[in-house]
Amino acid sequence: MLDMKFVRENPDIVKQNIKNKFQDHKLPLVDEVIALDKESRETKQRADSLRAMRNSDSKQIGVLMGQGKKDEAEELKKKVAGNSAELASLEEKETELQEKIKKIMMTIPNIIDPSVPIGKDDSENVEVKRYGEPAVPDFEIPYHTDIMEKLNGIDLDSARKVAGNGFYYLMGDIARLHSAVIAYARDFMIDRGFTYCIPPFMIRSNVVTGVMSFDEMDAMMYKIEGEDLYLIGTSEHSMIGKFIDTIIPENELPKTLTSYSPCFRKEKGAHGLEERGVYRIHQFEKQEMIVVCKPDESPMWFDKLWQNTVDLFRSMDIPVRTLECCSGDLADLKVKSVDVEAWSPRQKKYFEVGSCSNLSDAQARRLKIRYKTENGTVFAHTLNNTVVAPPRMLIAFLENNLNEDGSVNIPEVLRPYMGGKDTIKVNA
Repeated sequence: MLDMKFVRENPDIVKQNIKNKFQDHKLPLVDEVIALDKESRETKQRADSLRAMRNSDSKQIGVLMGQGKKDEAEELKKKVAGNSAELASLEEKETELQEKIKKIMMTIPNIIDPSVPIGKDDSENVEVKRYGEPAVPDFEIPYHTDIMEKLNGIDLDSARKVAGNGFYYLMGDIARLHSAVIAYARDFMIDRGFTYCIPPFMIRSNVVTGVMSFDEMDAMMYKIEGEDLYLIGTSEHSMIGKFIDTIIPENELPKTLTSYSPCFRKEKGAHGLEERGVYRIHQFEKQEMIVVCKPDESPMWFDKLWQNTVDLFRSMDIPVRTLECCSGDLADLKVKSVDVEAWSPRQKKYFEVGSCSNLSDAQARRLKIRYKTENGTVFAHTLNNTVVAPPRMLIAFLENNLNEDGSVNIPEVLRPYMGGKDTIKVNA
């Protein structure tokens, strides 16, 4: 959420940013919210004047009563009563105006970083760099669920009976591999100085609206019926929410946390062959990283975060690339985002396995996350990034480590988490 003062003083910048994000339908909101803000400030000024007058008149009434001037005191009381009625009306109007302003400000997108490429959707994202050599073996690679089924590692039919489409049972060594990747990612981030955390898996609505846009909320979140609780779509939601309405001592920044959680998503609009299997599902597990830091440090942390994901995948010898998200592909709260994509030998292309985002002070402003300086309190910056998200990551892992006989090699870094195994064998 932008600072109202910034919008008031820079309407042209805000409007151009909306155009850059191809959200022209939101352009009228800028003038509308500026007009509401003007009316709100005028209302507050009049209300403040009446409050000051009420305090002064109340003191004068006491003086007049003490002087025995009851008639004058009674006349002044009538004036105070009249002003009180007007003040009550103004206070009600103040509340209404602030609610209208907040609702609009929650839909006006954050100002994107100048380095972000301008583009309408993810088809215009820009490749930044490749890491590792993508390879295609001289044998055919089956669809990922076929690989898993041959290893007795997945049961989709039973899952459909129990929960419907978008769910799965992972079995045997594939289930163990899934957990091994999560455990390895946890230790990988701890070794990089991040504090490990397991957060609540449900959050209240004020946290949901603090960490994401309304469009994201509608597309992603499952609500718990009859309660003010939502299932998290990623642990970032809980982790950023951890700092709601806090003032952090400056010397305690940055806060660098890595968190494990299950994730629950509606995944509206998922379709097509590559959306099936375990690529786009309603329930999965993930290791996440978040940072709360000073504004001038967020660009540095942004680069560190996506590099962590690249390094993790490269440690398992999986080729990846980074992709700069264009303006139209950025969610409203984000100022800059880089996707990490893994190589798929079967598809002969890369696909997304993680996303790193800098949200500047957008979440902090909504959730009142501040830090104390010598000159007062300042809104912090927040960032998040996927460390790894099985089972999607398993697709890249299985395809890049598959042997012609259907067995799968286990890289050295994962073997301690797999009981020393170096291979998952067919019918093992």
